Amino acid sequence: MGEEQIRQAVVEDVPAVRAVTDAAYRPYIERIGLVPQPMEADHAANVAAGKVFVTGGPGTDVAGLVVVEAYADHLFLDSIAVHPDAHGRGVGRRLLRFVDAHARALGLPEVRLYTNALMWENQQIYPKYGYEVAERRVDGPYDRVHYRKRLL
Repeated sequence: MGEEQIRQAVVEDVPAVRAVTDAAYRPYIERIGLVPQPMEADHAANVAAGKVFVTGGPGTDVAGLVVVEAYADHLFLDSIAVHPDAHGRGVGRRLLRFVDAHARALGLPEVRLYTNALMWENQQIYPKYGYEVAERRVDGPYDRVHYRKRLL
């Protein structure tokens, strides 16, 4: 059985994008004392803008997704979410590889992202995929660790 494809989300995917994002980030609410920003995103607007990529073919269950935005000098990984039911199946790894390939296809030399300082799991994962800490900064109510991955 081959790996699930990763494709640009379409309007019909918006409910699944919302459901996967909520399921992935909900466990952090109590720990960080705030609703994680991806849960409050305008998913329909992000899909309409072409920023959301999901796993699986049309009409299949979405196990994971990324929200990305291209800038002149980098691709910003705004959110990566894997449904808890899909943990341990390599979905996150495939999504991170997709982000790298997407940045390269756009001719961008690096990927940037941030995670909440209290999301310890992420701080263990990102360095394994070549990300390095760029800075730690408080943005409003969020204490964030910013990462970058140079692709050249």
